[in-house]
Amino acid sequence: MARIFTEEGLKKLNDELNERRTTLRYEISAAIKDAKEQGDLSENADYSDAKHRQNENESRIGDLEAMLKEAVIATKQKGVSAVAMGSKLTVKIKERELHFEIVGSNEVDPASGKISNESPLGKEFIGKKKGDTVKVTAPSGELSYEIIAIH
Repeated sequence: MARIFTEEGLKKLNDELNERRTTLRYEISAAIKDAKEQGDLSENADYSDAKHRQNENESRIGDLEAMLKEAVIATKQKGVSAVAMGSKLTVKIKERELHFEIVGSNEVDPASGKISNESPLGKEFIGKKKGDTVKVTAPSGELSYEIIAIH
């Protein structure tokens, strides 16, 4: 199954994979070596911790490699005025302005305004244009978002 990423999101994954394959692997290897030099490994907390970190790191490397193998880059087409994957938009809800970016589900970060194209709000924004109003039902009731700019 293809995983959709923005160019920025794909770069972050590649950077993390590179960091884990090089720097982190080296640090963990050094910690294991130091722990082994302490002697008896059966009751060595430093050794156990380092091995646990090694397992977590290798597992994450495998996950990242799988994600990157299936990665598809979503590029926003120039001159298109509708919201699409990779779009950044400014919306108005009541008297507040909010900023969103439509990203793949692997890049979601609500605190920084990155919402998934698969989320209820993301699905509603896709295909809409500047001036359109999007209505979404939330636990607090219906919310109306007016799209005031698409970047």
